[in-house]
Amino acid sequence: MDLDALTVARRDEWARLDELSRIRRLSGREIDELVTRYRAASADLADVKTSAGRTPQGDHISTMLARARLRLTGAPENVLRQIPRFFALQLPAALYRIRWATLVIAVGFVAVGTIVALWVSGDPALVASLGDRAQLEEYAENEFTDYYSENPAAVFAGTVWTNNAWIAAQCVLFGVTGIWPIMVLVQNAVGVGTAAAVMIAFGRGDVFVLYILPHGLLELTCIFVAGAAGLRIFWAWVAPGPMPRGESLAAAGRSLATVAIGLVIALAVAGLIEGFVTAQPWPWPVKIGIGAAALALFVFYMVVVGGRAQRLGETGDLTEYETGTPTLVAG
Repeated sequence: MDLDALTVARRDEWARLDELSRIRRLSGREIDELVTRYRAASADLADVKTSAGRTPQGDHISTMLARARLRLTGAPENVLRQIPRFFALQLPAALYRIRWATLVIAVGFVAVGTIVALWVSGDPALVASLGDRAQLEEYAENEFTDYYSENPAAVFAGTVWTNNAWIAAQCVLFGVTGIWPIMVLVQNAVGVGTAAAVMIAFGRGDVFVLYILPHGLLELTCIFVAGAAGLRIFWAWVAPGPMPRGESLAAAGRSLATVAIGLVIALAVAGLIEGFVTAQPWPWPVKIGIGAAALALFVFYMVVVGGRAQRLGETGDLTEYETGTPTLVAG
């Protein structure tokens, strides 16, 4: 092959290919021309590499083809443009998918915590097994309430936020085990129930409820959601349906991992309430009302916005373009 002759013969065609690949908006006819010239230039590149190996002409053609290929297949969407879609569609759709599992977990958590609290507080021997009576009394009278004000509000809010966000992330990311979310939920339910038992045993049950509700309404709901997301990932592995097991697990993992991101934000709000509201000398209806409003907004986002996103076809997963062509299955 005479490489110089080929370059002279194809120069105008390659220039046209390069021109088309740089045009921002192409008409239907221009797209057809781009595809035709892309195929022709690909054949030219194959001839050049076969006859002469790597050459400056070949590198030039490769560059043009890469630009044309990107023009034909599309460029990744700008991250800033993905953010509105994430919060308006993907995240609420993922939360909506696990609404019933979240409710079941919430009921189970409250039941376990209540049983532990009533059982332990009603048996002096069990209360005594938790520690020295003087220490338990000090906890009920002072330490429980002092916990919310012994550190600067900003430091305290940041500490509880990072701790709760880590717990939620574990429930989601290790949910595939099927054991970790249940273990975390049971441990927390028993812990809350035991603290309530000590407070009830020393006649401070009302204080426990008043100090837990402002931040706990949203905080505990986030933990329930995290547990539901983790168990949903586990179920996608156990019962994949018509999809291959690996593909089912990957789809659930992608869609429900977005829940972890959303919970980090929701738990930040709960941390702010715990740090800046719970310990304030405000009327309790005001403090509990703030917590209830935060929970109401979260539930509205999960159920109403999430339901709308699901009706639009969202599942919380990436788009088919972002994930690649799926495996076709029967049924």
